Amino acid sequence: MYRRILLAVDGSKHSERATEQAVTIASLIEDSLIEVVLVADFSKAKNEVLHSQGKEELEVSRRKKLLNIEKIIQEKNVNYEVNILHGEPGPTIVSHANDQQFDLLVIGSRGLNTLQEMVLGSVSHKVVKRANCPVLVVK
Repeated sequence: MYRRILLAVDGSKHSERATEQAVTIASLIEDSLIEVVLVADFSKAKNEVLHSQGKEELEVSRRKKLLNIEKIIQEKNVNYEVNILHGEPGPTIVSHANDQQFDLLVIGSRGLNTLQEMVLGSVSHKVVKRANCPVLVVK
């Protein structure tokens, strides 16, 4: 059923709630795998690079965003791997999900109101509209 789960995270509390749901689903299926994806957003990458001391420090700061996510997964002994992608979050997640043919994509929602979502758009909304697999949006 849902053997290959893509979990899109950004290190926020919303991502942690999404992680809990992904882990719950994965723990029900033997030999399931969660691929945790963090997208290094191009629009924020310039600022990150300017404020980092080098490539290693930049990588460490990105990995720190994943510490709580990995802890949640490890507590339940679920198989997982981490992948840091680069690009605009919505399209990058969709492209990765569609190319790798996941069984389920799990993503957190920031809870934008209707006006904010219309003006700004939301990553989860873009993913739901364009992903070829089932998507679980966790509030």
